Parts: sequence; structure tokens; C-alpha cells
Amino acid sequence: MNQFISLFTPKPIGDWTNEEDHHHGHHAPVKDGEYKKALTAFDLTAMGIGGIIGAGIFTLTGEVANEIAGPGVTISYLISAVICALAALCYSELSAMVPVSGSAYSYTYATMGEFLAWIIGWDLILEYMVGAASVAVGWAQYLEYFLNKASNGAITFDPNVANAPVMWQEETSSFVTTGYSFNVAAFFVTIGLTIILASGVKLSASVINALVVVKVIIVVMFIFGGIKYTNSANLQPFSPYGGDGIFKGTITVFFAYIGFDAVSTTAQEAKNPQRDLPIGIIGSLAICTVLYIAVCLVLTSMLPYQEIPIQASVANAFTKAGGPAWFGVILALGALAGLTSVMMVMLTGQPRIFRAMAHDGLFPKFIAYIHPKTKTPIVTTVITGSITAVAAGVLPIDVLANLTSVGTLLAFLLSAIAVIILRIREPERERPFKVPFGVVGGYLFPILTIGTIILVFAKGSTQATGERVGIWLAIGLVFYFCFGFWFSKHRHPERWAAEDLPQATPDEEFVVAKDAPKASA
Repeated sequence: MNQFISLFTPKPIGDWTNEEDHHHGHHAPVKDGEYKKALTAFDLTAMGIGGIIGAGIFTLTGEVANEIAGPGVTISYLISAVICALAALCYSELSAMVPVSGSAYSYTYATMGEFLAWIIGWDLILEYMVGAASVAVGWAQYLEYFLNKASNGAITFDPNVANAPVMWQEETSSFVTTGYSFNVAAFFVTIGLTIILASGVKLSASVINALVVVKVIIVVMFIFGGIKYTNSANLQPFSPYGGDGIFKGTITVFFAYIGFDAVSTTAQEAKNPQRDLPIGIIGSLAICTVLYIAVCLVLTSMLPYQEIPIQASVANAFTKAGGPAWFGVILALGALAGLTSVMMVMLTGQPRIFRAMAHDGLFPKFIAYIHPKTKTPIVTTVITGSITAVAAGVLPIDVLANLTSVGTLLAFLLSAIAVIILRIREPERERPFKVPFGVVGGYLFPILTIGTIILVFAKGSTQATGERVGIWLAIGLVFYFCFGFWFSKHRHPERWAAEDLPQATPDEEFVVAKDAPKASA
């Protein structure tokens, strides 16, 4: 019975600020096994924009408009933006209180215990890996479009090595073979980015920053350049697939907002996480939401929704509506920059959650290894990149995007619950950032987040997606009860050597500080 109860015993939050000053001082050198604090508020905001603007604008918008929601895809994005805005407030409060790299996994561990933390951690592994694979597929589509148009049709890809060997058939709810072999470009771009990410977080951040500047400029060019080719008649009927189509579209495009929560996975590499994480999370979401809605309105006004191309939709739609071919090439270049940065953000976030779980004893110890020179979680980075590359080579984009969206929604749901629990349990604890509007907002916004997510699940999820997520979680539970259940540092410290146990290091552990506020009754 005690073993069962311990599954739901949270890891207490320590007073990290006092502990960090006590153990390291403000300018202490970085030790082996620790992350390097190198990221500024600008880096974090750029990382959020880098993760958000990409597949949503450049690949999914056309597909969702054509097949799922029609011009109502704009409402799908708007609903997603509202949920994300509410969730962003919750993430900001939690990330400032719990500045560690586990994101929703760490927040859940601190409030609801190890079992639910494992579930969301395992879910986040799916979210980021599958998300990166989905973007890699979109990247390969745009690479072919870019090279073909730039060479006046001289360069084309052999379909046999440019498409997944399977596709999902909605009518029969089953996978069918396509006759193709492997998506080679999607595979190799993932491997290449994994090598860059393994080289150090500052190098990765510099690459992401440069890509963000390029793609934001090109997105703005599409918005203002595309207005010339819009026709309001194309917006009718606005919702040809009804309300259910809009909600199903919301489930799919939710994938496009994954970037802002990835910011919280780099908490241990931020120079001033309590201040800079909320700036990065909320700032990136606000900028991207405005751009998303504008792109949706322009795109669905340019062509009847049935005629919007599914592949390389933004660039193809622009030229199909009468835009110059050279501008389509520029748009494709922006898409490549955007999709590359999204992959980098996702492949940055997942290894850090993976590593946080290993550090807590839920995965084997070697997985938590941080390279002494690059200060990156090298083992989890390589594992993540390899699995993602294979998934990108063999799976179609729609299946991947839906799985990622469900994972994102579950993470948002548990983070909102975590805010409420901490407000009740530890109301006096210092919160460098608070959900606005005082006590009312502190409960109302998380409750609204929970309610809207449940509504989207009820209206938009499909049985097939639910079954895939269920299978993934079942595999995770088998792994947990075979390993993590028995080797958790929190529950079984006696099975670990003294040097492997928490040493009250604020950047790495949930610690109970001597002066930590008591939980309220």
C-alpha cells in the first residue's frame, strides 16, 4: 500500500534562489554534469518563434483548409491560440517557480507525484519526437519545391525516395502501403540537425535566431504580397465541414503552437530563468498568433478551399493564384528556414525532458549523461535524433501531426492542474511571475484552460488518434513498472550511490529548503 501511495507523492519544490546563491554564487563556473547558462530573453523568445512558426503556416494550413475545415481553418487557429494563451500563463508561472528543464514533466512531479509525471513525460517524448518527424516531412516537400522552381523544373525528386512507404486511410482506419520506399531528405535533415544540437546550446541558439529572422521577414512578405490576389468570395462557405470540422482542424493545427512550451525545457540554460522564461513564452506566442491568423485569412482568400494545394501549400497557392514564380521560390526558402528552426527547437526540448526523467532514476543512469565539453545531454540528443529520423522516413505527415497535437494538449492540461494545486497547497510561495488578475485569475485561467482542452478533445479527437496514443502510453507503463518503479531516486534512494542522489543543487533537483513555506491546510 505504501508503494502505491508513494506513486502520487509529489516532489517538494525548494527555494531555488537561496540554494543557488549558497551553493554556486552568481558567477560560479559550470561543473561537469551541469548545463551551461547561456540563453537570454531574446534567445528564448526567438526559440519560441522558431518552434511555433513553421509547419503550421507552411504545411498544415493548406491541408486543414482543403480537407478538414475549409476557410474555417482561421477559427481553428484562433481556438488553438486562445487555449495556448491560457496555457502560456500557466507555463510562465510554473517555469518561474520551477526553473528546471523537465517542463510539464517536472511541474507534474512537483504537484501530482511520480506516476502522473511519468505519464506526461512519456507523452512529451512522443510529442517532441513525432512533432520533429512531422516537420521533417514538410521540410522535404518544400526542399523539392524549392529546387524544382529554382532550376526551372530541371531538378525533381524520385517519388520512391521522397515519400513515406505507408499512409493512413481514414475510410478503413488502417495503414496502407504506398509503393514508395523511404523519405530520404526528411531522414538526413534530422540527422544533420541532431549533429548541430549535440555541439552546444549557444551554437544551436545562434542558428535558430538567424533562421527566425529570415522566416519572419518572408511570412510578412507573403501576407502583404498575397493581399493583391485575395477574393472575399473564396471565403464562402466559411465552414463547409461544420463545427466538427473546425474542432478537428484545431486538434491538427495545435501542433503548430508547440514551440512556446519548448522554451521551458531550456530553463536550466537560461541566464535569468525567473524573468526571461515568461518573456520568451508569452512574447513568442503573441507574435506568432498575429502572423498565423493573417496568413490563414490571406491563404484562404486567394483560392477556393478545395483548390488550395496540400503540399508546399503557401508557396504553391501563391503561384497558383497568379503570383510570380520567383516569389514562390522565396516563399519556399522561408519555409525551409522556418521548418528547420522548428525541428531544432523540438529536437532541443525532447532530449532535456528525456534527460530530466533519467536524472530522476526513471530511465537508466547513462541516459542522463551531459557531455563535459559541449554541456549538452549528448546521449538523449543522439537517441532522439535517430528515432525521429527513422519516423520521418517512414510515416506520413498527417498521422504525425495529430499524435503531436494530442501530446501537446495533455501537457497543457496537466500544467493547468499543477497551477491550481500549487495555489492551494503553497499560496505563500514566491512566484516571480503570476497568472494575472490576482486570486481570481490564478484559478479562473487554469480552469478555462482545462475546460477548453476537454472541449477540443470531445469535439475534435478521432478514435484512431486515441488508439495510437493509448498504445504509446501502454508501452510506457510497461517500461515504467519494469524499471522506473524500482529505481526512482525519489522513492528508492537506497538503491543509488550517495554521489548520485540529490545534493540540494537547485538547477538539478526538487529540494526542500529549510525555510520553504509550509503547505497550507
